[in-house]
Amino acid sequence: MNDAELAREVAEEAGALLLRIQNECAGGDRGDREANAMILAALALARPDDAILSEESADDPARLSASRVWIVDPLDGTREFAERRGDWAVHIALAIDGAPAVGAVALPRLGCTLSSDCPPALPEGELPPRMLVSRTRPSQLCAGVGERIGAVHIGMGSAGAKAMAVVRGEAEIYLHSGGQHQWDNCAPVAVALAAGLHASRIDGSPIVYNQPSTSIPDLLICRKEWAPIVLEAVKDCGADL
Repeated sequence: MNDAELAREVAEEAGALLLRIQNECAGGDRGDREANAMILAALALARPDDAILSEESADDPARLSASRVWIVDPLDGTREFAERRGDWAVHIALAIDGAPAVGAVALPRLGCTLSSDCPPALPEGELPPRMLVSRTRPSQLCAGVGERIGAVHIGMGSAGAKAMAVVRGEAEIYLHSGGQHQWDNCAPVAVALAAGLHASRIDGSPIVYNQPSTSIPDLLICRKEWAPIVLEAVKDCGADL
């Protein structure tokens, strides 16, 4: 199978495993651990020459010299998983020379997996725009931008769930400024770009993966027509927040 098919299959298998664990009323620690082991084994078997960066494994600096690096989050939204919510996800991405080339995001509780090789058709947007923000710690920047553009805020759990809500047409904007890591958004960004959405840092610059630091402090995923408006609002807010 090709890389996208592999990403989708591994994400779905990990999602099925996590559903079984969640239904057994087990916590997120077990889910993280067992899903990570399954994903690493599957990728090592299918692509033994590729490097892997996972949230749940020690970072191997050898990845920095690799062209192909799988960037995975076995369980994005551990809090939501433990609370038996549905807004958690599995992220499987492949970065090639720093670009988010392939991605799959499984939303097991919703029974769907979105991938970069077959993104859904983007429906018409709505007004006022719906902006997805963290349900537990929305940032002051998000509040300021939302006020300036007249957005309706929707709180949601994992980064993958929020990004895929934009891909699925359930919102127009996902803005984040509270700090993330490469595994939090590589797969969602790959799927969003394939779906024809805008994805960048909040200064408008592209996101480059497989960097020495895993930190990616901020993110914007939105419909393209909203990108210049949101980016300008971010600049305005940066002066007084």
